[in-house]
Order: sequence, then structure tokens, then C-alpha cells
Amino acid sequence: MTIWEGCEPEVHRAIKQFKDRWGPYSLASKRYHILRLIREAIDPVIATYVKTLPTRYSSYIPGISGGMSFSEIIRLTGFDTMVRLQRQLLRHFVTTMDKQDFEDRRFIATAESLIDLVWDCACKQPQKTVATAGVNLNDQRRHGFCELCGELTEFTVFIETIRKEQIHDAELENRKKLELSHQFCPKHKPILANGNRNPVYRQAKRSIEQFKCELGRLQRQCVNRSKPKARSGDPLVDRYFHYYLLTQTIQPADKAELRKQARLMVDYKLSDRKKQILVLQKEGFTQSGIAQRLGISHQAVSKALAAIPERFRLN
Repeated sequence: MTIWEGCEPEVHRAIKQFKDRWGPYSLASKRYHILRLIREAIDPVIATYVKTLPTRYSSYIPGISGGMSFSEIIRLTGFDTMVRLQRQLLRHFVTTMDKQDFEDRRFIATAESLIDLVWDCACKQPQKTVATAGVNLNDQRRHGFCELCGELTEFTVFIETIRKEQIHDAELENRKKLELSHQFCPKHKPILANGNRNPVYRQAKRSIEQFKCELGRLQRQCVNRSKPKARSGDPLVDRYFHYYLLTQTIQPADKAELRKQARLMVDYKLSDRKKQILVLQKEGFTQSGIAQRLGISHQAVSKALAAIPERFRLN
């Protein structure tokens, strides 16, 4: 459970205490329903925090204008909808109100922490679980994203489908003996259905370290858009991520989208050299000037620019 740096101290403390207590709680438990723990541990702290906020923040916290508690909004909308709603409100705040002063940064960090809390509660598994009657699957296996991209794992998708009752008994029986991966999505499974090795998996696996590197840069830059924060070790590359994310509304809580973008950067071979070229181009350098600045040929600059997809350009 991530608590963002700069989160309001009392909320930070409450989330830590929540995590210490949440062992037996889950959505599936009647005796220890996780919404009860949110009501007991989180609602009072958020109510106190909200009273300290200027009125300009009121429209960016779900339910505050109607005097509803945090847990009550979750109960009415559902955990998944609550995450999407708060993400949308936070994006709107960042694009319209955010001045990047201390209070705004604290508000964003607190909202991000609460989004992560709700998301983790939605994914929390009971201590003893069964997927559904007649399905021989271990629901204690890890749920979440594919290790190589931003899609959910094959196992996670299947379990979510069962929970939403979007699958028939006949389909359950047919899929009962399938090996559902809890590490990879269908695209990145190591072995295809016909038994052959998956070349897409091999290609993605070779570049996993670069994927993690790009994902880390995107996540760090998302936290604070006001200045370069990617910490790549190269000022030009840091400025690329700064410029790139200024054109988007993606937030740190948008984990799937960040992972998808990192995977695309790797798959399209958006190297650090290409990022340097794009930054210098945006800052007004000609191709000859870029070549001279980077110590490469004019032809190399032209060839690199021609290979960069439009989605990664800094228009």
C-alpha cells in the first residue's frame, strides 16, 4: 500500500494503522468487510482533514459537498468506480487549479495515497478464498498486472470475470483445466496454446530492465510535473519526460497506463539518444545544430527523427 511523499501527516498515520489492521478484512468477508475498517480508521481522519482545506478544493473530493463520508461514497459507487472518479477529479485539478505550491502538492499526494488505498482494498484477498464452486483454481495466487506490460494477468482477468458473474457454468467447466498465468497477460505468456514458445514473450523478457527503467522515470515525473524529475542521469532525457508528460493528464495512480506507455517506449525503441534529439528539436535546434551538440552526424539525426512515432514527439 503506497503512501505518497508529502501526504498529510494525520492521513499518512491513519493509512499505516489501517494497513496494520487489515489482515482479516476483505470485500468477500461478511464478518470482516473491508468497508467497515475504512469507516472506523479512515473516515474520521478525512473528515478532520477536509475541514482544514480551502473551499477551492471541495469539488475535487468525491462527496464532500454533500457531507458524505469517504466510506459512504465507496459503498454507493463501488471501489472501482471510486478509483476512476477520484482519478478524473485529480486530473482536472492538476490541469486547472494546480499551482505546485506546498498546499497543492500536499493535496495531490494525499489524494494519490487515498486512491492507492481504495485500489488495494478492491484487490485485497481474504485469508481463505475459493474462486467459485466447481472451479479448481487457487484464488490466493497473485493478482495484478502482467510483469511485462500494463495489461492484467490472465488469471486476474478470469477471476474478475467470475466475480462479476459474466461467465456461464459451461464456460467454467471448459476452462477448469487451463493453466492460467498469474504473471503474464495472454500476449506475453511464455508458451502459446499450441505448445510453441512465444516470440513476443522472449522479446519483452530481453528488454525487461529497460521497461522497469522507463516505468520508474514516468512514475517519478508524474509525481511533480513542475520541473524535470525523472532522475535518468542525463539532463536532456529528464527534460524529455518533463515535456512529454506536460501534454498529458496521466497521474501516478494510473498504473496501467504508465505501464503501457513504458512498454511502448521500449517496443518502439525510443532510446535516450532519440529523447535527446527530440528535446533539442523542441528547444529550437536545427538538425545540424542537434548533430553538432550531440557529436553525431546530420544523417544520424535525420534517420532517428524519421523512426520516431508521432505519439512520442514533443509537438
